[in-house]
Amino acid sequence: MALHTWLLFLTAVIGLSLTPGPNGLLALTHGALYGHRKTLWTVAGGVIGFAVLMALSMFGIGALLKASANALTLLKWIGGLYLIWLGIQLWRAPPPHLDAPTQATAKAGSSLFRQGLLSALSNPKVILFFGAFLPQFLDPTRDLWLQFAVMALTFAVVEGLVEYLLARAAQRIRPWLVRSGKTFNRCCGGMFALMGAALPMTR
Repeated sequence: MALHTWLLFLTAVIGLSLTPGPNGLLALTHGALYGHRKTLWTVAGGVIGFAVLMALSMFGIGALLKASANALTLLKWIGGLYLIWLGIQLWRAPPPHLDAPTQATAKAGSSLFRQGLLSALSNPKVILFFGAFLPQFLDPTRDLWLQFAVMALTFAVVEGLVEYLLARAAQRIRPWLVRSGKTFNRCCGGMFALMGAALPMTR
């Protein structure tokens, strides 16, 4: 993967990880309830779940590229339209709803890990998103699986770090998200729409 492509991918992944989603909100909630150290189990489960979904997406993309030389161009345009649609949905979404923290009982790390893993795997939109998102950065002339390894590692590090920071800052971020969540959603939604419009044009 070329350096400029990776930097573009890194920027997009940071924006994606900062967008409110089930796993980010789960890390935020668990951070408030159980503390940031215990929430590392939740974060690890979510990151592994996302890596599995990325692998499934790449497997399908790889099979399609073998079947048609023009498949990547088609995937980029379809993916761009899908990203625009996601941006519109996020723009119109209500602010995230976070219940106030309650006195939580102790939970085993394996239970938190399982919740994070299932939260990632049980969202069918994620695999569709990766199917739309990843082709924007692929170079068909380079090794597909090496590019996947770079993308998966980059995403895992960024997503894990963002979720951990959410867990650490749970008490401070909660009131801000409730108060300004709509504006935050619109900023992220606008970013997705712009990315969906611009990325299919890149070479």
